[in-house]
This record gives sequence, structure tokens and C-alpha cells, in this order.
Amino acid sequence: MAPILSGGDVRGSAGVHWRKGQDMKLRTASEALRFIAELEETAAAFYEELARRLPAQADPFLGWAKENRRFVREVQRTYQSAITDALEGCFAFDLDTDRFVVNAELPPGAAEAEAAAAALSLERQLLGLYGAATEQAGALLADLPRTFRMIAKKRQGRLERLALLK
Repeated sequence: MAPILSGGDVRGSAGVHWRKGQDMKLRTASEALRFIAELEETAAAFYEELARRLPAQADPFLGWAKENRRFVREVQRTYQSAITDALEGCFAFDLDTDRFVVNAELPPGAAEAEAAAAALSLERQLLGLYGAATEQAGALLADLPRTFRMIAKKRQGRLERLALLK
């Protein structure tokens, strides 16, 4: 599980550390997909924490945490079925990590409305990431943009549900 660090930092299970302000550019598909996987894991941990703090809303949050991990597996499966060494050598992405690092921290004692606002912000960031990744990968990786669009559509439904909590 990717620990959530202060200021929205993410330290992934592979030791990758994404921090706002690093101005890292992700160019290859494997870099971009590793970044997406780490943010999805951070979002999953965020939803598990929300479920712990808001037990009346625990079921959807735990379901979303599980779904986030499914998204990672789906993206990885799609990537592995379509990628070749030659394609990986190409620069399919130009993602700036600063635009998409999420702040997945909840202040102690956050009220339901505050937690919902934090979750909405996180979901909007991830939707933006999937939108940019879809656009950038479209020319070289036909299967990945389709998977990204499917995930974005599911995330859109979350926005509607979270808006009801505010």
C-alpha cells in the first residue's frame, strides 16, 4: 500500500517518490503507468481511511478502494497485451506529475462534508490524469486510451455520488 505523505506526496511500493514541485516529466508508457498505479493506490488508501472515519458511508468507500486496485490491474493487463519493446522506446506521453499528484490527506476529525470535498478533489485530479493520458496515448497505443476512457467513465459516477454527500 502506498503511504500518504504530507503535502500530497506519494511513496509507492517500488520506492518511487512523487512529490508536488518536482516538475517531473513522464515520457514513456511504463513511467506513466507506474505513476497512474501509484496514484490509484494512494486513492485506494484514502478511501479505506474514509471508510474507517465515516462508518455510515463505509460500503461505497471500501468498494471504490477495491475498484481502484482493479483499475491498476486492468491498465497493466491492457498495456502488457499491447506493448512491444519497440513501442516502449517511443515517447508516448508528456505528463507533468505536478499537475496530477493528489492530496489524499484528511484532517483529524474531518466532517462528512469536508471528507466529501477532499474525495471530489481527488477524483477530479484522477479524471484529469486519465483525460491527459487518453489524449496523449491515442496515437500510439489504441487499447490503453479505451481502458482509460472506461475508468474515467466509472470515476465520473463517483463524482455524482460524492456531490450528494456535500
